[in-house]
Amino acid sequence: MEKRMTEQKLKKLLKTTNLYKEANRRYHELMKLKEDREQSLSKAPSGKIHIVKSGKKVQYYLRNQSSEKGGTYISKKETEKIKTYVQKAYDEKILKEINKELQTLRHLAKKPEGSTNRIRQTYSNNPAEIKAIINPIDVSDEDYIANWIDTPYEGKELSDQLPFYETKRKERVRSKSELNIANILEAYGIPYKYECPLTLSSGKIIYPDFTVLNVRERKVYYWEHRGMMDDREYANQAVFKMKQLRKSGICLGNNLIITEETSANPLGTDEIKCVIKQLLL
Repeated sequence: MEKRMTEQKLKKLLKTTNLYKEANRRYHELMKLKEDREQSLSKAPSGKIHIVKSGKKVQYYLRNQSSEKGGTYISKKETEKIKTYVQKAYDEKILKEINKELQTLRHLAKKPEGSTNRIRQTYSNNPAEIKAIINPIDVSDEDYIANWIDTPYEGKELSDQLPFYETKRKERVRSKSELNIANILEAYGIPYKYECPLTLSSGKIIYPDFTVLNVRERKVYYWEHRGMMDDREYANQAVFKMKQLRKSGICLGNNLIITEETSANPLGTDEIKCVIKQLLL
C-alpha cells in the first residue's frame, strides 16, 4: 500500500500561483494602452510644452525644439491648446514607463511551457517505493488529491433517529440538501470531506458540513449549509458559529461557503452548481 504524505508535508509543497496568468493579462492590457497612446501621439501637434511654476502660479510656454530655451508664452485662456500639449507630455512619459514594464513582462513570459507540470511529475512519475523516501517540493494533482483525501479523520457521530440519507459515496449525511451537495460535488469531481473536524483558534473543535478542495488553486474551503433558517434558535446558533469561524480567519469571500434555506425556500441544485462553478472549478 502506498504511503501517503502527512498533512504537514502537503502544506510545505509549492503554493500554486497565478503569476504567469496575471503577467500575461497585464502584458496584453499594457500593449493595448501602448497602442492607444502611440496613436494619440501620432495625431498630436509638434512641439513640447514647458511649464514654469512660481509659488502658486503656473505659466505655460510652447517650445518647437527640445534645445529651445524659454519658448512662446501660452495664455491660460487657450485651455484646449494647453490641454492638448499637457496630455501629449503625459502620454510621452507614460509610454516610456509602459515600455519598461513590457520589457520586464516579456522576460517573465519566457517561462518554459509546461514547467510546472514537469516539476510535479518529477515526483509523481516515481514508483510508490521511491515516493515514500522523497520529500517533494510539488506533486501532481492526482497525488495531491489522493494524499488530501486519504488523510484520516473521525467525523461527527450521527444519531440513528435521524432520517437516512446516503450519498453516492455510501456516506450518511444529515439532510436531503446535504445529500444533494455531496452528490453534486462528486459529480463535478470536487474532493470533499463530510463533517471533518476543524480546530478553531480558541481550541474548540467544530465539524463544518463539508471541507472541500479547489484542486486548481489547491485551496481548502469550508462549506456550511444552514438548513433551518426560519427557526429562530437555529438561526442564532448559525450566526454564532459564523462569528467563531471569522475569529479563526475563516471568512466569506475567502475560504468560507455558506448556503441557506427555509421551509418555504429550499436549496436548489442550480444554486449548488452555481457555487461550485464560481469557487471550486
